Amino acid sequence: MVLALKVNDKDNVATIFAEQVQGGDVIQIRDKKGETTEVRALEAVPYGHKIALQDIAKGQIIVKYGEEIGMASADIREGEHVHIHNLESMRARGDWNNDGGEAKAK
Repeated sequence: MVLALKVNDKDNVATIFAEQVQGGDVIQIRDKKGETTEVRALEAVPYGHKIALQDIAKGQIIVKYGEEIGMASADIREGEHVHIHNLESMRARGDWNNDGGEAKAK
């Protein structure tokens, strides 16, 4: 079974702390009290990335470690990979420069 961590009761995502997750894998979500729940991954989720613990509607705030880390840019289903393809920062996008073009790696 694959392990993920939910740090705060407010979190609607958990961080994967195991090898690459494949769609269909059952993920054991452990919270800081040591209690566990399970979520079935709907797609591959890399090590250290986030998985949705519940359905998250487009525009809804995404919470990780008790902090608001961004907003869903698309509807996200429970068990989906949460990353830059469906999560936008509420401050700024790090992949765009000020003139709207893609930022270049330094």
